[in-house]
Amino acid sequence: MRLDAAAEKCIDQHRYANAADLLRQAVALNPDHADGWFNLGYALRQLRAYPEALRAYDEAIRRNVVDPEAAHVNRAAILSEYLEQIDEAEQELHTAIALDPGYLPAWLNLGSLMEDAGNADAAATAYHEASRIAPGNGRARARLSAIRVHRGEGAAAINDLEQGLRLGVDSEDDRAELLFALGNALDAEGRYSQAFAVITEANAITAALRPAALQYNRRAQEQLVDDLIAQFPVRPDRVADDVDVGMIFVCGMFRSGSTVIEQLLGRHPLIQIGGELELIPAMVHDHLLPYPSALRNVGAEKLQHLREQYLARVRSNFPLARYVTDKRPDNFIHIGLIKTLFPDAKIIHTRRNMRDNILSAFFLNFAESINYADRIEDLVHYAVQYRRLVAHWQTVFGEDMVVVDYDLMVRDPDAIMAAAFRELGLGVPGHALADAGGSSIIRTPSNWKARSAVNSKSSGRWKNYADALGSGLAKLGEAPE
Repeated sequence: MRLDAAAEKCIDQHRYANAADLLRQAVALNPDHADGWFNLGYALRQLRAYPEALRAYDEAIRRNVVDPEAAHVNRAAILSEYLEQIDEAEQELHTAIALDPGYLPAWLNLGSLMEDAGNADAAATAYHEASRIAPGNGRARARLSAIRVHRGEGAAAINDLEQGLRLGVDSEDDRAELLFALGNALDAEGRYSQAFAVITEANAITAALRPAALQYNRRAQEQLVDDLIAQFPVRPDRVADDVDVGMIFVCGMFRSGSTVIEQLLGRHPLIQIGGELELIPAMVHDHLLPYPSALRNVGAEKLQHLREQYLARVRSNFPLARYVTDKRPDNFIHIGLIKTLFPDAKIIHTRRNMRDNILSAFFLNFAESINYADRIEDLVHYAVQYRRLVAHWQTVFGEDMVVVDYDLMVRDPDAIMAAAFRELGLGVPGHALADAGGSSIIRTPSNWKARSAVNSKSSGRWKNYADALGSGLAKLGEAPE
């Protein structure tokens, strides 16, 4: 009991390594301690020790943990999101549903998994069941709306969402989900002024739900960029980079086309799509705070340890890969760190018309994950700081940074991607990239758009909202190109 209590405190403080050590002691004392195994699985998942986490959850199930369906859902999340074992993940979710047909998280996760796999019918079935179990759940209705819009049923999606808002929702989070979905459905139907008003209301809800300490801080963002530029005035001293897997980091503003561009990169026979690995931000959070000033006191031995830790995760997930993409858009902040750890790594910088980029971010429900997308003015401020930092990285690491312009790419994907492959030092595939089969798994809120044939429909979308965006830009007095 004392070990459990101490581990719970560590988890509350995000000290997952300490929590895992305590829980290992607890289950050693009592191997039938099912809750201890379950909590150990959670701590190990946060530590990204995925195989060990799976074993811990399996032990919890084997030892008759209360609510085993939750353990199956957690196993499914690890299998699908981190280990690319989609069939196994689906089986875990069906097992959870068999144990408790009314278990909402299982249905929601099954819907999301089927969306990732491109199975719209199965995803819709799962979300319909989730809506039946919890009529006020915003996530299920919102994702059903996205599927309907993808199928060309925008008017039906709008009617369903408006009805859901009238009937009531379970929370303000759910209301925001429905409003974001409604705004995007209205946009698809060309009802632009209504769409912008609804999205503005949705963003106001997410801003109100965010604690004051987590609100976007313009001065802090400016200081971070200043500190990064000061920390990396020139290219770091080169160290050996004899890795057996080549890393390609895909980064830029969120909503700059990185998902589509990564999918096209993955059509090269030597490149394995890695998706948003989140390993670099986790490294900073766990080992390099305050960032970036902590880097001044990090020796070669610790840098080597961090590098090997990163590569071990990549090798575990993609054991046969020659090149792996790491598509975490805001890794643009960490290009100095990345090039310190991996001198030979290539950076794909995804770039898009900034007005389109800002609009797309404003229309997406980032919830707690991104705090600058609630207001056009904050998005503009963040974009200005982003461009300032990327301009610096270009002067320092320009020869290793490959710019892929989304707006040019959607007009001539084969030519743009062929040029990118040449800059990466890879041969150009002998087939038409735009028509070749890509990854079967796509994880992005705009999943169905990413699955559509490459086209220029979203390039220049900002013109539908020129008046609304103009007023937002004018408040800062800074209009990005």
